[in-house]
Amino acid sequence: MYAVYRQAHPPTAVEFSVYCNFISSQENNLVVAGTSQLYVYRIIHDVENASKGEKSSEVKIRKEKLEQVAAFSLFGNVMSMASVQLGASNRDALLLSFQDAKLSVVEYDSGTHDLKTLSLHYFEEPELRDGFVQNVHIPIVRVDPENRCAVMLIYGTRLVVLPFRKDTLTDEQEGVVGEGQKSNFLPSYIIDVRELDEKLLNIADMKFLHGYYEPTLLILYEPNQTWPGRVAVRQDTCCIVAISLNIMQKVHPVIWSLSNLPFDCTQVMAVPKPIGGVVVFAVNSLLYLNQSVPPYGVSLNSQTTGTTAFPLRVQEEVKITLDCSQATFIASDKMVISLKGGEIYVLTLITDGMRSVRAFHFDKAAASVLTTCMTPMESGYLFLGSRLGNSLLLKYTEKLQETPIEEGKEKERQEEPPSKKKRVDSTNWSAGKTALLDEVDEIEVYGSEAQTGTQLATYSFEVCDSILNIGPCANASMGEPAFLSEEFQDSPEPDLEVVVCSGFGKNGALSVLQRSIRPQVVTTFELPGCQDMWTVISSEKKEEAPKGEGEPTEGEVPLATPDDDDKKHGFLILSRADSTMILQTGQEIMELDASGFATQGPTVFAGNIGDNKYIVQVSPMGIRLLEGVNQLHFIPVDLGSPIVHCAVADPYVVIMTAEGQITMFVLKSDSYVGKTHRLALQKPQIHTQSRVITLCAYRDVSGMFTTENRVSSTAKEDTAPGTQPETETVIQELSHVMDDEEEMLYGDSGQFFSPSKEESSRSASASFSYSKDSPHYMVEPTHWCMVVRENGVMEIYQLPDWRLVFLVKNFPVGQRVLVDSSSGQSAAQGEGKKEEVTRQGEIPLVKEVLLVSLGNRQSRPYLLVHVDQELLIYEAFRRDVQQGQNNLKVRFKKVPHNINFREKKVKQSKKDKKWEGVSGEDAAAVKGRAARFRYFEDISGYSGVFICGPSPHWLLVTSRGALRLHPMTIDGSIECFSPFHNINCPKGFLYFNKQGELRISVLPTYLSYDAPWPVRKIPLRCTAHYVSYHVESKVYAVCTSVNEPCTRIPRMTGDEKEFEIIDKDERYISPLQERFSIQLISPVSWETIPNTRIDLEEWEHVTCMKTVALKSEETVSGLKGYVAAGTCLMQGEEVTCRGRILIMDIIEVVPEPGQPLTKNKFKVLYEKEQKGPVTALCHCSGYLVSAIGQKIFLWSLKDNDLTGMAFIDTQLYIHQMFSIKNFILAADVMKSISILRYQEESKTLSLISRDAKPLEVYSIEFMVDNNQLGFLVSDRDKNLMVYMYLPEAKESFGGMRLLRRADFNVGANVNAFWRMPCRGTPEGASKKSLGWDGKHITWFATLDGGIGLLLPMQEKTYRRLLMLQNALNTMIPHHAGLNPKAFRMNHCDRRSLQNAVRNVLDGELLNKYLYLSTMERSELAKKIGTTPDIILEDLLEVDRVTAHF
Repeated sequence: MYAVYRQAHPPTAVEFSVYCNFISSQENNLVVAGTSQLYVYRIIHDVENASKGEKSSEVKIRKEKLEQVAAFSLFGNVMSMASVQLGASNRDALLLSFQDAKLSVVEYDSGTHDLKTLSLHYFEEPELRDGFVQNVHIPIVRVDPENRCAVMLIYGTRLVVLPFRKDTLTDEQEGVVGEGQKSNFLPSYIIDVRELDEKLLNIADMKFLHGYYEPTLLILYEPNQTWPGRVAVRQDTCCIVAISLNIMQKVHPVIWSLSNLPFDCTQVMAVPKPIGGVVVFAVNSLLYLNQSVPPYGVSLNSQTTGTTAFPLRVQEEVKITLDCSQATFIASDKMVISLKGGEIYVLTLITDGMRSVRAFHFDKAAASVLTTCMTPMESGYLFLGSRLGNSLLLKYTEKLQETPIEEGKEKERQEEPPSKKKRVDSTNWSAGKTALLDEVDEIEVYGSEAQTGTQLATYSFEVCDSILNIGPCANASMGEPAFLSEEFQDSPEPDLEVVVCSGFGKNGALSVLQRSIRPQVVTTFELPGCQDMWTVISSEKKEEAPKGEGEPTEGEVPLATPDDDDKKHGFLILSRADSTMILQTGQEIMELDASGFATQGPTVFAGNIGDNKYIVQVSPMGIRLLEGVNQLHFIPVDLGSPIVHCAVADPYVVIMTAEGQITMFVLKSDSYVGKTHRLALQKPQIHTQSRVITLCAYRDVSGMFTTENRVSSTAKEDTAPGTQPETETVIQELSHVMDDEEEMLYGDSGQFFSPSKEESSRSASASFSYSKDSPHYMVEPTHWCMVVRENGVMEIYQLPDWRLVFLVKNFPVGQRVLVDSSSGQSAAQGEGKKEEVTRQGEIPLVKEVLLVSLGNRQSRPYLLVHVDQELLIYEAFRRDVQQGQNNLKVRFKKVPHNINFREKKVKQSKKDKKWEGVSGEDAAAVKGRAARFRYFEDISGYSGVFICGPSPHWLLVTSRGALRLHPMTIDGSIECFSPFHNINCPKGFLYFNKQGELRISVLPTYLSYDAPWPVRKIPLRCTAHYVSYHVESKVYAVCTSVNEPCTRIPRMTGDEKEFEIIDKDERYISPLQERFSIQLISPVSWETIPNTRIDLEEWEHVTCMKTVALKSEETVSGLKGYVAAGTCLMQGEEVTCRGRILIMDIIEVVPEPGQPLTKNKFKVLYEKEQKGPVTALCHCSGYLVSAIGQKIFLWSLKDNDLTGMAFIDTQLYIHQMFSIKNFILAADVMKSISILRYQEESKTLSLISRDAKPLEVYSIEFMVDNNQLGFLVSDRDKNLMVYMYLPEAKESFGGMRLLRRADFNVGANVNAFWRMPCRGTPEGASKKSLGWDGKHITWFATLDGGIGLLLPMQEKTYRRLLMLQNALNTMIPHHAGLNPKAFRMNHCDRRSLQNAVRNVLDGELLNKYLYLSTMERSELAKKIGTTPDIILEDLLEVDRVTAHF
């Protein structure tokens, strides 16, 4: 069986974070890693005030946000991460370690906006493994605080030392990047820790210490291991040892060691200077150790009595355990600790004059997310990363309490940065803390005069921002959305959503995911024949608005109009083949008969100008300027052919004719009257060597588009720009040509007009005004025009003087990075040389471009390009090559996506008319040019671009910075789209579908669209274990549990069970146990339905819960859906384990008044104790199948009682069962899977076949490929395997054994599977697509918050794509030097006598093919003997058939 794997939703869990100068030396970035993803964020302080879409109350508080700057995906799971500053570089590199013993050093490449691998280190030789086959040790990376070296622990026994070159003297000649450039790394060497001490085993943690002359590594280890049940005999087993690393001599003496630490030590934290030393975390105690100072330790609860002989003081007022805690220093003597329950404590180390710690002070500050990693950011901010909940950005402010220092020091404290000014200095101490005060006074008495008194402070924490996490996905269920507009009710494809159990403990939640956007349709009109539409803002009320002298001043940008009415759309303009319809949109929508708008012919473009005060309407023969319905003036334009395209960048209007003529109009104030504005013609002087085929105008407020050298713009301003001698400029120009070899690759250029250098540099200085209150520059808008020509050249001109600032050749081929080559164009280079293109065949034509700035304060420019059969998306990024050229200091980086722009070949001819007979009929030309990219500023609080066409998508970028692409497949192909803000449809939109229906819609706001899939997260505040959808009543049954302290133990005395209450002192921490309950949740409001909760007994655990279809007389089909749950009562080792089966029907009752959701109720039909624990349930041909103990029973439900029908003996512990027809697939926790069959005639349950090799199964599901059935298994080693029943094969011993037919490593544990048929084929299906009919997609959700799928494939397609995959493996450089083939190989800890079968394609790697440029695609396709079209067809077909949810 052949299949392809796809990652449909990236993993969202966060496991590692570092704060460093990653992107540039000016700003710090938060780099976050989770599973195989790496994200880079920056902290933004000036979030747009109106954070739209949120409640208005939050607008006033300006909260800091994390903005995503970059995201990278790796072919390997990050095991450990650290940052280091190398050599003379002023940016930080990242050290990433991967299983089993790989280390990659990567840094950000500012030239390509990507990751660059600096060095790779691989230590997986067999002699380093000591003969061990399996490796359970994580490669831990630690970096010396002074960046002298890094250390990686591999296989738990060896330290790899990676020294960094520190002689910065040689790097003075910085610009020289010759061959002689020295590497930043010295050769690594390996220390076997057992040579230091043969007992140095079982390393728990290691850290570099502060304040030593040479890098000093402290190792915490446990030579003789013990466990809680054995501490009476063997205790205090942990030790520390510090080794000093002399990198040059490669010697490493032990300089400090200490043994007999408590047995439960888990981690060490190096204390920064001036205190130094180390804090050791144990589960029940906390120790401070330093080399020459007696140790100081405190016990945090009473569990330390009798388990350790280490001298500990009792820490008053604290009763905590430190297992699973995370900690970080926020000052040299203050540490934030997050406990396993999410409580946050601030720990202060109280020191005396000799800098030795003599007390700990705990202050409980907050309760927050269950933390996996913690990183201090700039002062006052803290990042908590989490696998179990949303990661948070916290802001902390300290309130000083008491100062044991003289007044002068107190004043210094006050002069700190303004972020801390908010504190309230309160000196009133609560009575409980007086003892501590006396101690502090003692310090003062004995200390010297200049002693370091410790500031005690309480901290307050507030959440500024969060990063969504839907993991760990324990269970999943498909269901129907509660709200779906009736227009979409009868579609042939079902519209479903996925509900996932996320989180753990108080971070437990349900995540409701919908991959595609379903608009809420307000109303629908039938309006056939419309080809394009625009909505324009009519501002007839704004008489008193200030009139500018021409360009609108900065104060007049739309931000200056807080009242929303000015943004309401007044008119809707619909263009037909021969006429235009004008609708006025107020309370109701009505057609205007007489107005200043042109209605006789089609409209090319309509839009607002002059700060939404005026309306421009462009017809094929002229331009109208209107204010409301009144035409101000009409300019007939005759350039020899009709106008086919128009672009507006306020106050400029650029128009283009069918023959590629360009002209521009500027909005100027009328000099006579002074009141009104008029459009003034400005004919640009640009060369006409090749015809212009499309253009777009762009108004930049991001400050990114500038021709100034950012490196030292202030220094340059001092000298007058005109004083530079002309010769100097020429020299610079030549050097630039030689410098950038990419520009030499593509020929084809011509004569270009550009104004003289002095004039241009003056006009181009994008004036920055630095304002004191905002941390960023206030940027004045600049205006640019992008032009694409027939010969494939893209040019950007600066308006208004049309100076060429950016040029790219072969633009349509989709290079990965667009690099400017305008400066290399001298007028002498004659007619273009087309050698690059002829090899390629004809260069494809660009149909449309759009340059638009999105994101926070519109600071992220994106470029969208519609080439012949393809969509290209580019993101602009700053790139300052230090040349004196006046080119645009920007490059464009291609963004990967899966949007299909390929249409059926039949319709091609109609679309191509506009190139052949352009001048023929202008109507056809206009029809062909309806814009596919529609920018919208505010639809339900989101801004972005709507992409029309055969596969409509929303492209959104919020102030969080990540680009989101959401499909909207529900209404088929979409012809045109427009935002629509109206009193009856606030912040909504309009669109035409293929059938000519105009739908007025709004975006449902209960979903958050700033996520990989639109999502709604419903917090439950308890762990969700199982979720199951009950189809008949359309509600979800959810099984949850909360933790309660357990204070009694069951004991057996004879046959009687009795409970013994455990009495302990008040500092004893009771163990927790889970208390389960089952309840109904309605998808209408996602609230629990009142009075539907079933609480289970104490000690009773729910082990499975499903919706099962059992035989029933009540329904026509003879089957009825019930919710069935299996439980087991766990009461320790002495009491026999029993369980119960619960069968619930969901019945309809009369709802309680005012509570419409209470119409559903649980009715418990059956709840009886079984002979053993009930561990798995499923249904099989109307009967209930249950695994009880080591047997599987088959029951029939009659008269609310179960009667046994058949049983069979099994292996150790069956924990999952699924069935198809009368086959049952059962998974054993250790012994792999078995297939059973139930025969109705003889009422027997028999074993057909099983897998004989041991396997630790996590979850199972079926793979359906027409008439073939596969059995899909996920295991502990993060593999997916497909087994098949093949009795004909020799090695199956006549069908007794299942054969493995495919295997693949996902890189994440899978606990939840679900299955559904492939999407139906559209009408007029080709033969090829009929092959998908009988195939099912198996979806799965991982414990890292990712969603993926496996799709069976035909062998022919599989073979073709396999060759492509092998080629891509070696062709493309992969991030961090990782090998996709090795990552996806079946990973097995024990050596099995079977090779990997593979047979599963890696869709993540195959998708990289879509990212290549046209040349690279054809080269690859030629290598494997096929064409790019066939490959693209295959890849996009996989997308099409899996486009569910």
